[in-house]
Amino acid sequence: MTGTVNRQAVVTAPGVVELRRAAALTPARGEAVVRMRMVGICGSDVHAVHGRHPFVSLPYSPGHEIVGVVESDGRRVVVEPIMSCGHCKYCLDGRYNLCATMAFFGCTTAFGGLADRFAVPADRLVPVPDELSDLHAVLIEPLSTPVHAVRLAGPDLTGRTVAVLGAGTIGLLTLAAARHAGASRIAVSDLSPDKRELALELGADSVHDAAAPGLVRDIRDDLGTSADVVFDCVAVQSTVDQAIAIAVKGGTVMIVGVPAAPVTVPLPQIQDLQVRLQGSATYTREDIDQAIALLAAGAVDPARIVTARYPLDEIDEAFAAASSGRHVKVVVTAG
Repeated sequence: MTGTVNRQAVVTAPGVVELRRAAALTPARGEAVVRMRMVGICGSDVHAVHGRHPFVSLPYSPGHEIVGVVESDGRRVVVEPIMSCGHCKYCLDGRYNLCATMAFFGCTTAFGGLADRFAVPADRLVPVPDELSDLHAVLIEPLSTPVHAVRLAGPDLTGRTVAVLGAGTIGLLTLAAARHAGASRIAVSDLSPDKRELALELGADSVHDAAAPGLVRDIRDDLGTSADVVFDCVAVQSTVDQAIAIAVKGGTVMIVGVPAAPVTVPLPQIQDLQVRLQGSATYTREDIDQAIALLAAGAVDPARIVTARYPLDEIDEAFAAASSGRHVKVVVTAG
């Protein structure tokens, strides 16, 4: 932190990220003040900073993959960014990730975690176990999304064949979560040779060029049949087409990536070939707890996922790096 000045990153226009002096920080009743230690830049942030996120409008204050310290007691925490109402039908039956009036801290709120200090409802704070480093902890929030998707698809994938489309952060973490859930064989596709190689190193049974004309045939041949579950971590027209073709007959397609625009689907095939098309939206506390357990068990090596670090002073460079496609996960640090 720079003296008593509190700085906040703000995306002011497509591709423009500024570090601004924030207004005086006055926490409301029930809020805690948190000092930022490390924040990951999410794929959804990359969409949003370029004006391509369907649910985030500019200007916005980014930062939801947060590791910080509570000023009042020194606890190290991550932030669960879902701001749910607690009383709609979804909240009442435990699906508060679908809250009818949900806000999402660092996406649709006035403030975000890419700041020296910020205030957040205290019940949104999750303690970080001492055995986890900050580098582990910054992956708790992004890992919770694949954990949720695997839970919806399974949760037990023992003996099941799986395809993961996309080997960015979410795709590679989905690989880890699916393997932990018992998947017998996992094929991963991506456009980047480097990311395909990393997927192999992190446990994929095979990797495939996402642009190859024979991708669907190659993955089905590798798995020996159609995939039981396909996790689409890209969610564009081409990957949705691939996912459905890999899953027929009788498979499940999980849409995990955030679509930047609508896509079309072959509804007659989905009906006649009994394909399940399922969206997966963020996570709940159950998934966060499971993500912490996976990280504590060594299921994910954060040093292989986090490929670049920038101080908050270099926030524009950090977003440029995250948008470049060269990195898996870019994080921003307080120092």
